[in-house]
Amino acid sequence: MSVTVVGSLNEDVLITVDRLPGRGETVIGSASSTAPGGKGANQAAAAGRLGPGVHMVGRVGDDPAGARMQAALAECRVNVSRVQRTPGIPTGTATIPVEAGTGENLIVVVPGANAVLTPEDVDVPPVQRADVLLLQLEVPMETVTAAARLSGGTVVLNPAPPAPLPAELLERVDVLVPNEHELAALAGVPDTERSPREVATLARDLVGAGTAVAVTLGARGAVVVPADGGAPLLQAPPRVTPVDTTGAGDCFCGALCQALARGQELAEAVRYAVTAAALSTTGAGARGALPANRDVQAALKTTPAAEPLG
Repeated sequence: MSVTVVGSLNEDVLITVDRLPGRGETVIGSASSTAPGGKGANQAAAAGRLGPGVHMVGRVGDDPAGARMQAALAECRVNVSRVQRTPGIPTGTATIPVEAGTGENLIVVVPGANAVLTPEDVDVPPVQRADVLLLQLEVPMETVTAAARLSGGTVVLNPAPPAPLPAELLERVDVLVPNEHELAALAGVPDTERSPREVATLARDLVGAGTAVAVTLGARGAVVVPADGGAPLLQAPPRVTPVDTTGAGDCFCGALCQALARGQELAEAVRYAVTAAALSTTGAGARGALPANRDVQAALKTTPAAEPLG
């Protein structure tokens, strides 16, 4: 059982604000801190906390931040032997204002070393032999596509930040995991609130038959669209008191892949992932409250059953 994550590693700068700024607006923050981040690394950390056999493939700078990012992943039981130090280029960074009270956030990423991860970097055994390969779009598209092509296992793609997906990549994806905003961007439609049934229809129209989709809906849970054309499902999360939603989607992805690597069917894996993601919002930062498997198993007792959408 193994999960390999190809993706980004960033150092996050978290800023607490009373409310998120609008366009052109200045607001005063009340606190700031740094923490390990990056979509790829956050997803790997979540998977590592939930089970063994997790590998990370990526790049950091040859700087103190890079060493910190590697050490933070290793503490989450992630194998970092394929995370390369990159001379002359800094480790990626993300600046994240977080709204006090709601936990809602905005994220601005500077890729740094993530931008020079190459297709040759992913031509390695952890990618080729993984039971589940997890990808995002914070590293070059050609590298993401190369990793999908090299994989011998289940390929899961979190299309974030959203970008047009090459046909060669999409045809190799087994499970697409966008949030509702990324789904709208990929489909080229207005980013308005949609019912779960409308989300399911949009997802099915986007990928067609043969590719499953799990669309995350924040506090509403996730919509599951099976690859075989079966009825979609709405999986609601357990009730929690959120502190910070930063990284909840990344926790969902890592948990989903661990569950799939264990042999769970997609609907069951999404129920597990929704539960893990909900628990992850109860602490500050992208990794401040990543749950262990025992935490998720306990919380699953209060997670509602999935609702068929017809």
